[in-house]
Amino acid sequence: MNEFVEIKVEQGIGHIALNRPSKLNALSRELVQELREELLKLEHNQDVKVIILSGSGKSFCAGGDIDSMKKLKNQAKAAEWVEFVSGLTRQILELNKYVIAAVHGYAAGAGFSLALACDFIVAEKGAKFALSFSNIGLIPDLGLIKVLSERVSPPLVKEWISAGRIITAEEAMSYQMINRLVEGDVVKEAVTFAEFIVNGPSMANKYVKYLVNTAPSLHHETALMQENSIQAMLLQTDDHKEGVSAFLEKRKASFIGS
Repeated sequence: MNEFVEIKVEQGIGHIALNRPSKLNALSRELVQELREELLKLEHNQDVKVIILSGSGKSFCAGGDIDSMKKLKNQAKAAEWVEFVSGLTRQILELNKYVIAAVHGYAAGAGFSLALACDFIVAEKGAKFALSFSNIGLIPDLGLIKVLSERVSPPLVKEWISAGRIITAEEAMSYQMINRLVEGDVVKEAVTFAEFIVNGPSMANKYVKYLVNTAPSLHHETALMQENSIQAMLLQTDDHKEGVSAFLEKRKASFIGS
């Protein structure tokens, strides 16, 4: 029985809600462990086409748990903690399914890192993304610097981090850091956003995520070879045959993920 995350599977969507509202869903060791375990289960659940990650209570995630960090009495323990927590964003980046962050309230510090690790962000208009690391003498972690630098110019990234900037949802949208800016129930809006994934070809989506995430580190010729190899395989799938038939018959395709 989970204590710090809530799970449900509904209409092809795996819902994970961080459930530590009294601490604004700060990332304690227990929460991170439960979250990593549930992500793994949803990855292998054939009924799940996409995952929506949200936070219960007033905010998405307030970042790293201060009480947990206070217990790091030496560099070895600190290194173990950082590696353990950063494994969470590594896992999301490497999942073979899309993950949507449904953000309301604050996504602060490591909570911002967590949102950026997801494939898509649907944010409530009042949401705020806080680069609060410098306020406690730290640098961003969980992969935030790399992911943010791929979306925003390096001079701005340096300014925002060193100044401990709070980025509004409107600003984040203007910098193309999020996919949708919504009013009302952000999880409900994320479900609506997810329709194209739920109804789409899950095998093709898996490879789109992989190719886009690895593209920045690849030489053009290597990327082309990867695309060619994957495309040759996808041309033999049932989903491709169904897509072609639906196109010719002027109907909506019904993909089965094989």
